[in-house]
Amino acid sequence: MNTLLIRLSAPLQSWGTQSRFTMRDTGLEPSKSGVIGLLCAALGIDREDDNGLQPLTLLHMGVRVDKEGLLQVDYHTAKNVRMANGKPKHTELSNRYYLANAVFLVGLESADLTLLERLQAALYKPVWALFLGRKAFVPGEPIPLEDGLRNGESLEQALQSYPCLCKPEKDKLRVVLEDNRGSIVRTDQPISFSRSGRKFAPRRVSVTFYDTPEPIKEAD
Repeated sequence: MNTLLIRLSAPLQSWGTQSRFTMRDTGLEPSKSGVIGLLCAALGIDREDDNGLQPLTLLHMGVRVDKEGLLQVDYHTAKNVRMANGKPKHTELSNRYYLANAVFLVGLESADLTLLERLQAALYKPVWALFLGRKAFVPGEPIPLEDGLRNGESLEQALQSYPCLCKPEKDKLRVVLEDNRGSIVRTDQPISFSRSGRKFAPRRVSVTFYDTPEPIKEAD
């Protein structure tokens, strides 16, 4: 197996999977649908292109939380909006949650090395703008890692051995791994991003903890 590692670090991130109407949630780490959507933007895959999306859904994903984000909420108001039935509404109120100052190492595992190479190249020169869950939440650091393509390394090996992306705050780092036998269910396996109706399937994950590796060395 091979693994592509990417960095998701920003002042603000949001990875909602259960948002409904006026409540916009966020998970405590990136969702698979959010990460796959980011990759689609890098490659220039249109929302209606389910065939282009399909190979990306087969990627095996894991997330190492190098820095836990601080959960925050904003109270929003919007005026002169229209409801689903087309009728006008003077004011719409909503609560929008996000993570502040989080840092994640995301691993994407595949036997298809060519696909991972293509993804890494696209992240350096994305077709469309990349953002972390919402269009206003732009990356605070480059998403691709120069040595992020780990040829011959499994997802677990890559996440265990890669240097910490920031100054360590704990001896152990929380890791969320895609696991068919996992006890936690997340409804964030993308099937379609179509404007006519986005579709997601459930997937299972497990949570474990890895010893914190030495921090990444900054370039001179």
